[in-house]
Amino acid sequence: MNEDRVAPEAVVFVGIQATGKSSFFRERFFRTHVRINLDMLRTRHREELFMRSCLDGGIPFVVDNTNPTALERARYVAPARSAGSRVVGFYFESRIAAALERNASRALEERIPERGILGTSARLELPARSEGFDALHYVRINPAGGFVVDDWRDEV
Repeated sequence: MNEDRVAPEAVVFVGIQATGKSSFFRERFFRTHVRINLDMLRTRHREELFMRSCLDGGIPFVVDNTNPTALERARYVAPARSAGSRVVGFYFESRIAAALERNASRALEERIPERGILGTSARLELPARSEGFDALHYVRINPAGGFVVDDWRDEV
């Protein structure tokens, strides 16, 4: 890493499909961070190359995928920590009924098959600071519109 630059912030989203992750990116990070999304990049190889370019170039980024397990999150957290980045996680409230309802209201070509949402939900592991996060937040959709973001509280 070049000693003259600051490592970029790495943000990792966690949550089942249709919980507001991409909308939250557009609202909070669109002007400051590059979006890394497997749906757009199509392969893990391209995703890794893109993330490595961000880390090497000092470009802050958001990983906008479901990232349901600690093992899946480690593919972003470990390299970012190695590069000296501050790693921030955002867990999106993942209630199946609400996600299925939001998914059904999407345009047909943007809908996720219900079995995909249910499968991701079955694998979902809550994130923990011990995974390497410098900060964790809990995000929920406000019924009145927008998002409510709280600091993460580890379950006792």
